[in-house]
Amino acid sequence: MADTVTATVAEALAESTGPATPATHDGGRAPAVVRVPGVVGTAQVEGVLLDIDETLVDLEGAMDRALREVSAPLLPGLAEAEWVTFCRIFTRGSDDIYERYMAHEITFAEQRVLRAERCLAHFGTGFASDAQAAQWLSEYETAQPSYVRAFDDVHPFLDALEAAGIAYGAVSNNVHDYQRAKLDVAGLERISVLVGIDAVGVAKPDPAIFREGLRRLGTAAEQTVYVGDNPAHDVVGAAGAGIRGIWLNRRSTVLDPAAALLVPEQVASLGEIPGILGLL
Repeated sequence: MADTVTATVAEALAESTGPATPATHDGGRAPAVVRVPGVVGTAQVEGVLLDIDETLVDLEGAMDRALREVSAPLLPGLAEAEWVTFCRIFTRGSDDIYERYMAHEITFAEQRVLRAERCLAHFGTGFASDAQAAQWLSEYETAQPSYVRAFDDVHPFLDALEAAGIAYGAVSNNVHDYQRAKLDVAGLERISVLVGIDAVGVAKPDPAIFREGLRRLGTAAEQTVYVGDNPAHDVVGAAGAGIRGIWLNRRSTVLDPAAALLVPEQVASLGEIPGILGLL
């Protein structure tokens, strides 16, 4: 089912330097090119930076499976449709709680418990005690990483970049060690360049975190592409750092019309990007 992103996304994107112009090539194996707002002409692509969650790694799938496993004792007899609702509230209906963590108002563990409490409250229950909440958190933190998997299109995409001699890395809105462990569990040890929010003290869409990615990758902004699943954080942030952003829209999300005008490039799979960059 497609989601709808409201006009607030358009407002966020409107603060960027403007939409990127799609790269073009004339067939064959032409050099990959990138066009960046405010930059005249084209430059050969030397690097690709990527988001992690829901771009490289199916975190939502891992969360769903772990949530069901550790929450079942609290909700005996819950029907399948109700489990779908439970998981959706946790993964997509509690962004305000996660934003409190991003603002340093609560800890990472606290935001997980608060999201779980919101899910349980929807079904008329909750944790009986702080000890029960702590036990739930411990079990969830053990279960969730075991379910993390890379999307099927990730390794072929990275293979294509390596074959073309294009450097790649990841820039994420989470801390380095947590994301490093996640990538390794998902079989993505080959991604050696990784920037987390603890590297520069800010998160996407702040241009500083993208610039740190460029520094570590060793490529110029006008020679780099950023790919991510969040049009506001990923596209607006990349544009603010002078990088062309491509929106990875795995869920067939429908943008507000005003926002859609500001996200000129989107793909449903990483497998489409080598063609866009002229690598095929």
